[in-house]
Amino acid sequence: MDIKSKIKKLTDESGYKKSFIAENLGVSVKQLRNYESGRSLIPIDKAYILADLLGVKVDDLYERTSGGTEE
Repeated sequence: MDIKSKIKKLTDESGYKKSFIAENLGVSVKQLRNYESGRSLIPIDKAYILADLLGVKVDDLYERTSGGTEE
């Protein structure tokens, strides 16, 4: 699963409103939807905030293994 699909899946499953997630990221809901759709790449600083908010590791968003390679 690519990062846009992972972001969409995790945000949908979080139970949080899109507006709450966007506010915590410091972006608009439209920008959050752009991250989810792949129209925009999420900056790494926002990825850390999102991962923390959703209770996952940044590596989970990028689907990296402990060896540093993508699955």
